[in-house]
Amino acid sequence: MKKLFYFLIVSLFFTTIQAQTTAEIMVEKPLPTLQNNSEAPPQDYDPADLTWHGRRFKVTAGVFFPTNNTQVEVGSNNGDFGNMIDFEKDLGFNKNTTSFAGAFEWKISRRSRLGAEYFYLKRTASKTLQKEIEFGDHTYPVNARVSAFMDNQIYRITYGYAFVSKPKYEIGALIGAHIMLADVGIKLEGVTAAVEYSDDFDFTAPLPDLGLWTEIVLAKKWGLYANANYFAIKIDNIDGRILSYNLSILYNVYKNLSLTAGYTGLNIRVDAEKERLNGYFKWGYNGPTLTATYAFGNHVKFYKH
Repeated sequence: MKKLFYFLIVSLFFTTIQAQTTAEIMVEKPLPTLQNNSEAPPQDYDPADLTWHGRRFKVTAGVFFPTNNTQVEVGSNNGDFGNMIDFEKDLGFNKNTTSFAGAFEWKISRRSRLGAEYFYLKRTASKTLQKEIEFGDHTYPVNARVSAFMDNQIYRITYGYAFVSKPKYEIGALIGAHIMLADVGIKLEGVTAAVEYSDDFDFTAPLPDLGLWTEIVLAKKWGLYANANYFAIKIDNIDGRILSYNLSILYNVYKNLSLTAGYTGLNIRVDAEKERLNGYFKWGYNGPTLTATYAFGNHVKFYKH
């Protein structure tokens, strides 16, 4: 208690001395001179006035460097199902790839927003098989030379609602859907065209998802965004599950233009049945992203209370 009392006395004494010094300075220097003093501390920023934060529209485009893990199994409807194929291990696909990603966001109001995203990845590989592979209607023997491909396009549409909306941070819920267009195939590379054969399996899978998101102003030029989503559903001949997440840091470069560095992951499992074939598709990727973001339109009005 004595130490606290002494601390209060010293603090009061110091404050008094500082107040007297300030008063003397004010007497010696006119007010305009003090206002122009370059050593004066900068004014605190208002998040509602930041050029990159709280704008009505936002466009993002950049590159994604995912590490892939892909498993596919395709067989006929008569029960002759193929064996599980690890595309990276069995067919020689590179785990690490580079792809394009883009997004658009419209802040409808202070709490509501609509978003759209697009992701595209095309991969090819050739390899001499180390094990026998059954895919579709054919069997690909050991030591056969095969080429394979996988094309993936993902469209995402989301609606977000901020149940907490403050000038420096927002927390909300997401509802949306990933629409996946996938096409995978294998071709036997024979010595002549007569001995060549191939199989492919394509499908479109609409996969709804639910999630949470947050957006935080860390400093005048820094921001943080994070979201996580999950859902599992069966629709007609499509049975799917999806898990996705994203964490990114934004740095405002100049006015409405910002750079964003983040880490993104997506895990998809789809069972699809077509007229002749049944397919099982499991694909997961995760990796860093580097994008440019341009925000425009009027500011959405935030409330501090």
